[in-house]
Amino acid sequence: MDTGNTAWVLTSAALVLFMTPGLAFFYGGMVRSKNVLGMLMQNFFSMGLVSVLWALVGFSLAFGDGGGFIGNFDFAGLKGVGDAALQLPGYVKVGDVDLALTIPAIVFCAYQMMFAVITPALITGAIADRVKFAGWATFLGLWLVIVYSPIAHWVFSPTGWLFKRGALDFAGGTVVHINAGIAALMVVIVLGKRKGWPREAMPPHSLPLTLLGTGILWFGWFGFNAGSALSAGNLAGQALINTHLAAAAGMLGWLLVEKLKEGHATTLGAASGAVAGLVAITPCAGFVGGMAPIVIGFIAGGVCLLAIQFKFKFGYDDSLDVVGVHLVGGIIGSILLGFFADTSVNSLGFDGVFFGGGGELLTDQLVAVGATLVFSGVLSFVLAKVVDATIGLRVSPDDEAAGLDTTQHAETAYNLGDFGSMGRIGA
Repeated sequence: MDTGNTAWVLTSAALVLFMTPGLAFFYGGMVRSKNVLGMLMQNFFSMGLVSVLWALVGFSLAFGDGGGFIGNFDFAGLKGVGDAALQLPGYVKVGDVDLALTIPAIVFCAYQMMFAVITPALITGAIADRVKFAGWATFLGLWLVIVYSPIAHWVFSPTGWLFKRGALDFAGGTVVHINAGIAALMVVIVLGKRKGWPREAMPPHSLPLTLLGTGILWFGWFGFNAGSALSAGNLAGQALINTHLAAAAGMLGWLLVEKLKEGHATTLGAASGAVAGLVAITPCAGFVGGMAPIVIGFIAGGVCLLAIQFKFKFGYDDSLDVVGVHLVGGIIGSILLGFFADTSVNSLGFDGVFFGGGGELLTDQLVAVGATLVFSGVLSFVLAKVVDATIGLRVSPDDEAAGLDTTQHAETAYNLGDFGSMGRIGA
């Protein structure tokens, strides 16, 4: 065990947890004021329910040794995970490669818990303004166990079939972003369009809140990506600078295309472009170097902006562009990794097309993307249908018109009743 590595991963776990409130603010600023608490609650609730489910069964299903497709219940209820000498299945050797953890298994479990928390929270942006809280809570719990945990096992566990095949995903391009993005699309299809969309304008109620959320996400993403090195060394430093450069380039790519296409660059575009760059670099962060993160981020920024137009062409109401940013951005990053991966950056990876590796890694990346799309897409659609047919996923038309804050939570985000145009009445 290495105390420096342990301290870094503990810090990274805290950074990744902080991303979920950041996501709540990012999304919360983009909805109408009558729905902001509903959005915040959907995200914060993930911190509660998912954490408990992860301790009960999620971690065991993701990292237990049950074969290539799912774990088992050896670690259910965190049984034995606190043992300082525990090495998780597959983390000793894969072939001739030593993967022994240099941090306690309980620290690794806590770090992975924060990934499990934020992944389904990403879905909430697509279903904004119309989802019933009880329906969302039920879907959230089922999705964590039935969809997220198996895919995490496939990709992150050395005993998983995609890991063994050679697919690379440093911090969650498939497990987090493609997984949540395709699930968001399926739930949106089941939910249907918001009342009035796309005829009525539904502008963000607080872009400053969205920019604040973007800053928190950008900050937390250093723990998300650099923490995935599981060590406090050169690889973490490479992942950190790659993360920052991709976010910066993503912002520039989005704004350039936005300026050329719409005639102006917007603050919402700057925020969205940065997030697109962060999404795309996530699978690549510890496997690429040099100018690769700038290229990857810039491509993601421009392409993700264009991709959000698909919802108007195909008629699905992705409220806050989760499909366009997270699904498309995750696919871009996962596939571009097949071109830019460089073993001089990380000897545990494989060389991509541009570094003499041929098409083998690219093929493995395409398989990982396709498998995630099919598995998560089909099961997410089925789960959404089941919840909708039993508890119900969508609020009533009257509740949708009144807003989720009052109808689902009996609260309001802003109490301005005592204020006039010049300040407090009677002051």
